[in-house]
Amino acid sequence: MTSSSPNLKPYAWLSIAAAVATIALKTWAWKLTGSVGLLSDALESLVNLAGAVMALWMLTLAAQPADDNHAYGHSKAEYFASGFEGVLILIAALCIGVAGIERLLHPRALDAVGIGLAVSVVASVVNFATARVLWAAGKKYHAIALEADARHLMTDVWTSAGIIIGVAAVGVTGWLRLDALLALLVAVYIAWTGIRLIYRSASGLMDAALPPEEQAKIEAVLDTYRRQGIGFHALLTREAGARVFVSVHVLVPGVWTVQRGHDCVEAIEAAIRREIPRAHVLTHLEPSEDPVSQEDLNLDR
Repeated sequence: MTSSSPNLKPYAWLSIAAAVATIALKTWAWKLTGSVGLLSDALESLVNLAGAVMALWMLTLAAQPADDNHAYGHSKAEYFASGFEGVLILIAALCIGVAGIERLLHPRALDAVGIGLAVSVVASVVNFATARVLWAAGKKYHAIALEADARHLMTDVWTSAGIIIGVAAVGVTGWLRLDALLALLVAVYIAWTGIRLIYRSASGLMDAALPPEEQAKIEAVLDTYRRQGIGFHALLTREAGARVFVSVHVLVPGVWTVQRGHDCVEAIEAAIRREIPRAHVLTHLEPSEDPVSQEDLNLDR
């Protein structure tokens, strides 16, 4: 039904390498300038590194085949990676907020602003290039761990851009508290990103249904067969990392032979998989005239 899972671990290693490089660059920029905004940027890169290591671990686990104790595979492990990264983002936001408040109360002049900003720009370019690669891979392979990592890196890029502009403005205007105010804004922004990641991870672990656009594709397939007199009910969908599970009851005339009913549900399953190639489809055949067929509409039947 599906091809073998792609090896996504090289993408996680790329993220780890980028995080190490940006930590070094941003820490250097902070040491040069003494900017609490650039310090907040360096702290967020530490979160990037921890998140990338977690993603590597969970991608390795998710790639393991199904076994007797995990008949549906291990793909949900990716949600732990994205949830973990969301928590780390919240912790980083708290640390940045504390540093920003301290600097707001006790402002200090910045040093070597030009060199420090140049170093920070290089780090942002590294993050941007890495994020684009991870985002493309995450979308292509439906890897939420890579998408979460890419989203965090892009958050880092935008917050870095804001901090760079703010530090430059401090150098021009001499208004020292601007650096601290920008750090606090960064803390609020990345905290929101962390909350969104945690919410999406929780939804996956709680077997949330497929997005409306994918459910619409399934309904379009079923409508084709409804026009042929085939009935459906008890449609259930859920997403587990890169895998999608669809189950539906198919109601056909009771006079059909087993072979004809089998051929019908095989065609329906194949049509759904053409629309959603990563779907695992389970159908249950029922005679449409039997009243019992109408009694199992719910999950707890």
